[in-house]
Amino acid sequence: MPKYLTRQQVDAYHEQGFVSPVDIMTEEQAAGYRERLEEAESRYPDAVNAENRNNAHLVFPFFDELAHHPLIVDAVEDLIGGDIVLWGSVLFIKESESRQYVSWHQDATYMGLTPHDFVTPWLALTPSTRDNGCMSMIPGSHKGRIRQHADTFHDDNILTRGQEILEVDEDAGVDLVLRPGQMSMHHARVIHGSRPNQSGERRIGAVLQCYAPSDCRQVVGEDYWLPIRGARNTAHHVYLDRPGHDMDPAGVENRRRVNENWAAILYHGARKKREY
Repeated sequence: MPKYLTRQQVDAYHEQGFVSPVDIMTEEQAAGYRERLEEAESRYPDAVNAENRNNAHLVFPFFDELAHHPLIVDAVEDLIGGDIVLWGSVLFIKESESRQYVSWHQDATYMGLTPHDFVTPWLALTPSTRDNGCMSMIPGSHKGRIRQHADTFHDDNILTRGQEILEVDEDAGVDLVLRPGQMSMHHARVIHGSRPNQSGERRIGAVLQCYAPSDCRQVVGEDYWLPIRGARNTAHHVYLDRPGHDMDPAGVENRRRVNENWAAILYHGARKKREY
């Protein structure tokens, strides 16, 4: 029996490549995490901004709490088993009335992780709606191969390389509408993207990208992981520590190393590199 998800939700993930919505916390609790995030943005603007949005869980305890949230981890265990490690995190924030979007892509394309049995929870800290650019998924696309992606480096594309699958049946897309405190979970190969935020409010997603079984390997760069639950693969992985407080110096150094490693992996073979 699953620990947290229903059997129907587990089946939906394996059949469709995603499951949504999954209730994790109340809207009031999500608002508390948003408040702590925006306090971090105010106090440490160089550490949390549009060009520095990766792996904040290594330097801010509020994000580390989300990475270890028992309901999130239980839901992950229902999909990939009980030996769990975390590769990283991303804050996907679209400001109000902005042109930023996420092109159709598959996460596994440039992440250097094998096998592709990893899952990404996307937790809404604000409403995520069609109007403000919620994620959209192509059901069942995770069952196919990694599709060819073009690196566009488009100024408004949030993705590192602006990577984009050029031929996608957009009419098949399913919009994942979430209230604050709900999350979606998607497979490494499912095709997904999101449109610009046309609303007057920020859209904030705290994304844990990704949880993997402890036998997952990094084959392009260094094998850095945060241990979450179960057995550790000490033969290959380099394990990271949790932050003790905001901008913990050890955490800052870990984040620097991990972000440099991410850049080497995500931009591997690219013709140029952006600031994130």
